[in-house]
Formats: sequence, C-alpha cells, structure tokens
Amino acid sequence: MNLLRFAVRRVAEMAATLLIASFVVFGAMYLAPGSPASFLLSGRSASPEAVAAINAQYHLDAPFAVRYLRWLGDMVQGDFGRSFTYRTDVSGLLADRLPTTLLLIAMALTVVVAAGLFLGRIAAVRGGATDAAVLISTTIAVGTPSFVAAVLLQGLFAVKLGWFPSSGSGDGLLDTLWHLTLPAVALALYLIGMLARVTRSAMLEALDSEHVTVARSRGVPERHVIRRHVMRNALGTVLTTGGLIVSTLLVCTILVETAFSVGGIGQLLELATSTKDFP
Repeated sequence: MNLLRFAVRRVAEMAATLLIASFVVFGAMYLAPGSPASFLLSGRSASPEAVAAINAQYHLDAPFAVRYLRWLGDMVQGDFGRSFTYRTDVSGLLADRLPTTLLLIAMALTVVVAAGLFLGRIAAVRGGATDAAVLISTTIAVGTPSFVAAVLLQGLFAVKLGWFPSSGSGDGLLDTLWHLTLPAVALALYLIGMLARVTRSAMLEALDSEHVTVARSRGVPERHVIRRHVMRNALGTVLTTGGLIVSTLLVCTILVETAFSVGGIGQLLELATSTKDFP
C-alpha cells in the first residue's frame, strides 16, 4: 500500500511538473518578438486586415489562457496542429524525422558509454600519467559546449580533411550512419568527460574498499578484482547518471542537428522557434 501511494505521488508530481513546464514554455514562445502572422506574410503587404484574418484563422487573437487551454487539450488528444511552414500536420513531420533523431541519440549514447567507461577505468586502474592525461582531456571535454564541438569537428574533419560529410542525414542506413558520425561525436563529447570522471571517482572509492583488500589478500588475480569487485560496485554510482545523460542528449540534439543541418526533430524545433511556427 505504501509503495502504491509512493508511485501515485511520484506520478502526480511528474504530471504537475510537466504541466508547469508546458505553461512556462508556451508563454515564453508567445512573448518572444515576432508573430506567426508576420512570418506568413513576409514579402507581402502586411495590412492590418491580412494580419487580423490570419490571427482569426489560427485563433491567435484569442486570450492567452484560451490559446493555452486549447493547445493543451489538443495535445492530450494527440493533435499536434498544423505547421505554418510546411502546410501539413505536425504529427506527420515528427514521424518522418523521429527515426533520424533516435538514431543520432543512440549513436551518441553508445559513444558516451563506451568511451566514458573506458577512460574512467584506465584512469583509476593505471593512475600516474594516464590518470593525469584523462583528467586533462575530460576537463577540456566538459568545458566544451556541444555547439562549439560541432563547429570544430565540422571545420576539421568535414571541411579541411574531407573525411566526413559536413551536413545532411544521408540516404540509406550506411550513408545515414556515415553522415551522423560527426554529429554523434559532437553530441557525446561533453558527456564522455562527465561519465569518465564519475567512473574514475567511483572506481577509486571501490579500490579502497575492504572487500577489494580481502580479495587481493586471497590471491585473486588483479583483472578479476577489477572486473568482479571494483567495476561491479562502481556501476551502481555510474548508473545514477543515466537520467542526466539522456536529458542532456535530448537538449543538445537541437544545437547539434542545427549545426550539421541534420533533418531531425531537433532542427525542426529550432526552425519552429525561429519562425514562431507553433499554432
């Protein structure tokens, strides 16, 4: 019963958080400079009558509270509205671009886990110069925003060396993977540094634990000590960063997709924000 009450309370807290966040974001969008009407009438004579007609068509002349409640009701029913820019349902646009974004996030997450755990492990186990090199490199990685990393990687490996495409998402699976390699690395760089540092700290703490000392005193090979005792105990701490890693990937996807012109949801959101395409 206590577990059920706890679950209900957590769900209610999450729902309240999402509701407040949606209200804040919705309000910020409409308080931003510009309007959908001015974008739709760009290049044409924006007479007061034309602006009023567009506002009436998309209910933009309604009070803010009415617009928000209408939008919230449509969202609950799965109606995401129609795009001003593409003249089509938003749900269709999301469905077309979602696979690209999911693949990019999956690639970045794979790089984060593989590189972060590896660097953290060798830093903790080897120590000395290796530890110092990992600390320096991860400090640089953590201090480099995803958008800056995207520009640097694009300029070096795509423009200067020509090893990777500079933009786009490719056609077909292999071509898409090739196009998304640099964006995935740019998206993963900050998180690699963070995960490596967390892994290193957790492993150093585990190395000083009593059960590791006992295992060594019994003659257990060092590689077994590291794998069975140190890594296993450190993973508990590492797994607590999972939520932060996923949320960071979701947010930074917008910046990276925009930098590489990847046809995903992140770029779609950036375009919708810049053109106020959110009826």
